[in-house]
Amino acid sequence: MTEDDITQHLIDTLGGGHFDVADDNTFFFHGADNKFPFATIVTKDSAFDSASNLNRPGVFRLNVGVGKETFRALFGDAEPSGIDYMALDQLMPHPVYAKMYWVSVINPSAATFETVKPLLAEARNLATARDKSK
Repeated sequence: MTEDDITQHLIDTLGGGHFDVADDNTFFFHGADNKFPFATIVTKDSAFDSASNLNRPGVFRLNVGVGKETFRALFGDAEPSGIDYMALDQLMPHPVYAKMYWVSVINPSAATFETVKPLLAEARNLATARDKSK
């Protein structure tokens, strides 16, 4: 899967939202406020997030904000440890935002992306519910 493939999937299947590109990173939003994305595609390391070594050529990380129950079903209740945050094509807790129930995958294959699709839908639904509760 490419960044463009993932972006197109989100455009095609999760209508009503939009995305913004900033500094080569893509942020997917449900509403118009642009305050809290439900998913991101990050293409390079930053001062606060370099665990995935995204500065490698051709490497990007898809990040998705899921619910607490989903996160715990995937990774359990314990603080994540021993994770190779540089591993390609492996669903894992986000290296910085795991405590906020974000998951990530670096350069997902088509097969791995199939497992991520329901997580993206859940993240979009959670963002919609947050907007409605305001």
